[in-house]
This record gives sequence, structure tokens and C-alpha cells, in this order.
Amino acid sequence: MAEATTLSVHRCRFVDFTPSAITALAFPPLPLPSIKGKKSAGSRKLLKFGTLAIGRANGNVEVCEWTGTENSQIEAPQAWTVRKTLSGPHPSKVDSLAFTIRYPELLGPDDVPTCSDLRLFTAGGGSELVEWDLEKGSVKRTISSQGGSIWCISPNPSSTLLALGCEDGSVRLLSIEDDNLVHQRRFDRVKSRLLSIAWGPPVPKQKKQNSSQTIDDGSSDDDDDDWIDSWLVTGCSDSSLRKWDIQTGRTVERMGTDKVKGERTLVWSVGVLGDGTIVSGDSLGMVKFWDPKTCTQLESFQGHGADVLCLTIGPEGTTVYTSGVDQKITQFMLVKTSPSDSSSLLRSSSRWIQSTSRRLHSHDVRALSIWPPYTALPQSYKRQFPMDVAPILVSGGLDMSVVATPAALPTSTVTKVQNPLSTSTVATFEDSYHRRLAYSSGPAGTSSVSIARGARLVLCRGDSVLCVWRIGAKKGEDVDMEEFDFDAEEEEGEGWEKVLEMELNVQTNLVASAISGDGRWLAVSDQYEAKLFQLELQRDNALKPRRIRDFSSILQPHIPTLPTSPPSTGASAFAFTPDSSKLVLATTMSSYILVVDLGVSSTDGSITSPRVLRRFDHHRMRNVLVGERVVKGRADEDSEGSDIEMHSPTDVGDDAKPIPATVSRISISTDGQWVATTDDHCRTHVFNLDSIQHHCVLPSFPQPIQALSFSTSHASTLVMALANNSIHIFDVETRQFPDWARGLCGSLPKRFTHLHDPVVGVTFDTVVQDGGPSGSLRNVALFWGSTWICKVKFDAPIGWGGFSKKRRRETKKMSAVTQNQRVTVDDHQQQSNFKLVTHYRPLLFVEFLDAGELLVVERPLVDVLSQLPPAYFKPKYGAT
Repeated sequence: MAEATTLSVHRCRFVDFTPSAITALAFPPLPLPSIKGKKSAGSRKLLKFGTLAIGRANGNVEVCEWTGTENSQIEAPQAWTVRKTLSGPHPSKVDSLAFTIRYPELLGPDDVPTCSDLRLFTAGGGSELVEWDLEKGSVKRTISSQGGSIWCISPNPSSTLLALGCEDGSVRLLSIEDDNLVHQRRFDRVKSRLLSIAWGPPVPKQKKQNSSQTIDDGSSDDDDDDWIDSWLVTGCSDSSLRKWDIQTGRTVERMGTDKVKGERTLVWSVGVLGDGTIVSGDSLGMVKFWDPKTCTQLESFQGHGADVLCLTIGPEGTTVYTSGVDQKITQFMLVKTSPSDSSSLLRSSSRWIQSTSRRLHSHDVRALSIWPPYTALPQSYKRQFPMDVAPILVSGGLDMSVVATPAALPTSTVTKVQNPLSTSTVATFEDSYHRRLAYSSGPAGTSSVSIARGARLVLCRGDSVLCVWRIGAKKGEDVDMEEFDFDAEEEEGEGWEKVLEMELNVQTNLVASAISGDGRWLAVSDQYEAKLFQLELQRDNALKPRRIRDFSSILQPHIPTLPTSPPSTGASAFAFTPDSSKLVLATTMSSYILVVDLGVSSTDGSITSPRVLRRFDHHRMRNVLVGERVVKGRADEDSEGSDIEMHSPTDVGDDAKPIPATVSRISISTDGQWVATTDDHCRTHVFNLDSIQHHCVLPSFPQPIQALSFSTSHASTLVMALANNSIHIFDVETRQFPDWARGLCGSLPKRFTHLHDPVVGVTFDTVVQDGGPSGSLRNVALFWGSTWICKVKFDAPIGWGGFSKKRRRETKKMSAVTQNQRVTVDDHQQQSNFKLVTHYRPLLFVEFLDAGELLVVERPLVDVLSQLPPAYFKPKYGAT
């Protein structure tokens, strides 16, 4: 057995990264059912999980995808992971957020819209409505509200109109049919702000028409199969709700809420059920239910101790969830009443009750959403969902983390309800365990922290700020790597110093940054412009940045743009070569890969002007041709003769329209020969930096790659990990998946693949001479997520638990001798490989700084929350 190796750990908590608060959440709507085929709407078909959009206070929008695969679509312990981050203008914020379907007529009633089918609209407190380009990750168009600040937005159920509630007290309707965005009409103005808005149930068009006027021609079938919006409701700032008629644009009824001491009550949230019942939440903590015809109050609950900021309706329309300043999420249920409880025939056979409440957040809750989403439809067209799969309620607020909670009804006890989050067997909202989704410091689930190994520098990127710290020399305390017990750390206040802090003038929030290994170069970019700095060491050990002014003009001739689009040199990812002589970058808007020579002389170290060596456009191709076939997916690794030999792709025909993707990760091998790039369309390309040519393309994986790195001991071995914590190993030199890795990748233990936080990165110890302090770490990789670090041995013999039978027999003998050892043989074998450490959290970055030195960057949640204002607290007993 090899000697135990030691590892020094730099536990860094001085990186002052602070995530942004969550201000909006949204799921895509489902297509409306056909009017003629209302019987088919009763089928309980299992739906795929939809895209989740997260709006943050810094103006960014995160587009998250469900991590479940086709084989295990229902259960996914990692839930939603960030697939793309839309970088907002700086400074800005997101207050309201809404998805619509671009062409609803192309989708069936049971189809779940994907990103290509959706349009995304946001409003950030100003008068501009923003539509985002989900493919390019940038702003597609903006339009003025013509009525002051936009307080709320809401699309109609058929995704043809978008309603805006404005500062001047009027509702603006915008037409979004046929991928347009134009003003259609303005409602009458009232003397109040419109804080919230919701559409009433649509009415079938054929019921609105007189039967004598209908035409039986086949050409009128499409026109008859349509829905008409009749009314909408708004929550106002003058202690009232107002019901509006769509046809006339005038107020039909006014519903007054409670007041306290003459102050105005603000109706922050409003919703509508399928039967027309209106639900409202106001600044007094009251949740009220209103009759749609008489506009009188049906039920009133003191559900919260402070403002109700958000509400959402369960998929069946029989539950309502509300939350707000008091951090509680309260559930209201529609229950049937017995005949004896009805003193009058006019009283309904069901009533709303306040059933339960849970505190899942530490500060104000700003947004609620649920999947499957609720669509307010008449009873005969009501959509049915499977009873054995629990809905997922997501919430977010000032504590910056999305919380996902199973929300099955307590009445769903006829059949066993499956929990998609795999947090607990129980799936009801009252008793189930919730999941806190980890926040990522960089776009698309990447880390905003990077290091310069040679100069021992740590770089952290904020919205518009860059900070650089220097790590001191290695201290004396070491840690036993075989035991994987990272307890040795540098004391606070020693061993590090801040050497640079830059405030940049940017158009959008920063999206990418990198620092070269020797600490002489720093690259940073927002959505539209990349900047390159040369760092000079001062006498006081501080760094002085000197900007390369003509860097954008050097890149611009190599980035073709359309006449209609503005020129952009922004980069979505950077990577410096190990010798710090070249920079590889991926452009944001056009998905080009540029290889830039930094102009460093190999003889005297003098620097000339940088120049672009070559541009690659492989991430823009619709299909990649390999030999005579199109790469559509990956063959089964376990099948015989499945060695996939990848050849250089031939030229794609002119008829193949380019589809730009966002390149999120770039990795360069330690010898500087290979560079791997991957995008959000699950495509991974490998380039040869020695010959500056494209080398091969990997088969498309079912999900985008979350972690990408070359091994330090075998420079041609590329290690990849997906969001569902599956591992793939590819030999770049031979262009195939090696035989020795198939057993490892195909037999990952469940305690690794079922970790609740997805993998973020993978790192390898730097190669040293044999017999050195890290000599036995050559085939060891450290995978890490937000709350865990896992050591994986690639050279462990494949067998039960990753070991041979001989090792298992020896372990069995040892366990028989040691009577006090309560660990079973199988548990011991499972824990020998894939050893987990979970006492570092939340992790922003894990990387080897030098041979035997591991850098662990933490940002404890307590430190982040301590910077927030005090949370709402009302003592239950006494005055304090």
C-alpha cells in the first residue's frame, strides 16, 4: 500500500463575493387546450419539467433546466441547474418576469414549451419593458410603457397579449402575436398605482358567437377554435382591487380592502381561479377571496404578520400559496363541507381554509412559483395532472437562494406520491423536506473565482468590480490526503493580502474573467466588450493594471457582425495557456473561438501588440458532420465495438443556418497543446494549439457539461461531469472514450450521483517527481460542488465498490478481528473511493495552487446574511 500523502489546505474566507437577492421567479405557461377536443383535456399525462427563470436584484436573469434524464425524468436530486445567465444592464434590476409562448398554435395541449418556443419579458422598475434573446443571452428589444414606471406585467393565457400595470394608473395592452411587440390599447386611467395584475379565465370563442352567424366552412375551423379574454383584475395602491372589462377598457367594479389608521393598504399580489374567484394579498398581511360576479368578499384570513408580497395557485386550482415579509409560506386549501354545515341552500358546498404555514427563508420572500403551472380555465376545460407526482413549489427572496419544496395535496393518499426532489418519502407541503438550491458565483453555473498558480494570486469577479489577493507561502501544517481530513488551514488575517481592486466602466454586468499563470495578464469582459490588462508589480507588492487600449480594435476585424446588430467584442469565457503566451476566448454574441497571441517574446520577455492567430466557428454550426454522418448523440459505451473514433469534421453546406450558442467553459491542457470548449447546446470541441487547428468534436451529451478539465498526469485525458453528477472521460489523442474509464463511469455510486448539489468543477494535483509529496495523487481527481468535495481514484480496480475481491476478503478479515467496528464491508468499500467531505460550505472555488497545496474558497451563508438588514420579527410574548 502506498504511503499516506499529505495536503496543505488554504481555507480562504476573505473573498467578499455576495450573491444578489432574488426578486422574481417564473415557469413557462402551458398551451391552452383545444375547444373542440375538451374530452382529451381530462387525460392525466405526465409532463416534463419546464424551464425556471430566476430574476435577481442586480439585473441578471438565470435560465435553469431540470437535470432529470429521459430514463429518470421524474426524480432528479439536483433539481434545476443554471443553463444560461442573461447579463443585465449595469446598473439595473428585475422586478417582474414573465414567459410567453412564441407560436402557441404549433404546440399541442400536453406539450411543454422549451427555450426555443419561449419569449422572456422583464421589467425593472423603470418605464422600459425588455424582451430577451434566449439564444444569444442578450437584450432583443425594448419598448416604453408610455405610462411611467412598470409595476407589474402579466401575459394572457393564450400568449397573445401582455398587460402592463403602470405608475400613471392605467393598464397598457401590448400585442405579442407572431413574435411582435407593439402597443395595442390603453385602458382608462385611475388615481392609483397598479401594483399587481392578473387575467380572468378565457371564454371559448364559439360560445360568444350566435349559432345562426357561424359558418360551417372548413376555413372557419381555425378561427372558431379560439379563446377570448373577457376581464382582468388589478391590485392598487389605494386600498382597493379593480376589475376591468377587456372590450371597453373601463373599470367594472371596485373592491375595497381593510385600512388601518387612515393609511392606504397596498395590494401587492393578486390571482384568479378557474371559476373566476379572485385572490389578493395586501400590506396588512391579509389574504382575501372575492366573488367574481358580485365582487364581494368571500373569505378573509390574517395569513401573515406583514406584507403579502407574492402568491401562486396550485396546479389543480384547489390550493393557494402566499408569502412575504414575515418569511412564512402559507397554504390555503379548498375543502368540501358537509351538508350539515350548510345553513342555507345558497351557501357553497366548499370553502377556503388556512391549512398550514412553513418558514423556509431567513428574510423577505419576494417571489413564488409552482410547477406544473396553473391555468385559469372553465371547469369543463380544466387540465388534469397525474396524482402520483408531487408539484414543486419554488420560492426566493432576500436570502439569495431558491428553495424548492414538494407540494402534494394531503388528500392525495389514494396512491403513493412520488417526490421529484428525492428529499423525503413524504411529498406533502406540510411534512416534506425542502431543498435549498445552491447559488453560483458565475454565469451558467461557473465560478467567478480564478487563480494564477505561478504568482499565487486569486481573482474574484463581481458585477462591475475585480479584486485580486495574493496567497502567502505554504505554512507548516499538512493534512493526510488518504484520510481526506481537511482541518489544517491558515489563520484568519495571515498569509494573504489584497493587491488590486478595480471598478470598471461596463455596459452590462461582467460575464467572464481570467488571470494568467504568471500573474502578468488579466482579461475581463461584459456582454459587449472584452478588456485586457497588463499587471505590473509595484514596490509595495501591489499590482498596477495597464490596459491594452487597442485590444477591442484588434478583435473586431475577426468577429463578423450583421449590419443590423451592433459591433461586439464581448467574451463569454477566457483561458490563458500555461506559459501565459496565448489567450483563448469565446465571443458572446457570435460564438466564435479566437486564439490570441499576447506578443510575449520567448527570449527577453518583451511585449509587443497582441494579434489574433485564428478564428474557429464550430460552435455556430447547426449540425457537425463527422466523416459521413451527423453527430446526434453518444453511442452506448457498454455495447461491443462501440469505440467512437472521431475525425475532423468536413465543411458544412451553405444551406445549414448557423445557430450561435453560448460557450460557457474553456479548458487548456497542462502542456498547452489541447484546448476544449463546450457550449449550452451540449456540444464540445477540441482544438490543437500547436498547429492551431480543429482536432475533433465529442458526441453530444444529454445535458450541458458542468465541469471540464484536463488531467495533469495525462495531458490528453479530458474529464467531464454533467449536472446530474455523471462522469465522462475522453482521450483526446486517440479520439475515443478509453476502455479503462468505462467501468468507472458506468458504476458511479448513488451517494455521488444523488448528491443534492450538482458538480461545479474538477481539479487535479500538479504533477511532481516520483517520490515527491504528491506522488500518489496522479490518478486522483477532486470533484466539488457547492457543499461537498469528492476524491475519485481513477486507477482503482473495478469491482464491487471499486475494489477487487481480494481487497474485499482482506477487509472482511479485518472487520472480523475488530469487534467494535460497526461499519459493514460494503460500506467500507464504497467509502474508500468517492470519499466525501462536506464541512466546507458554501464553496465558491476549489483548485490546487501548487503541488500538495489545495485552495478552498468559502463564502459562509452567515457572513452573507449578516450584511442584510434585520429580518422582520414580531415577538409573540412580551414587548421585546
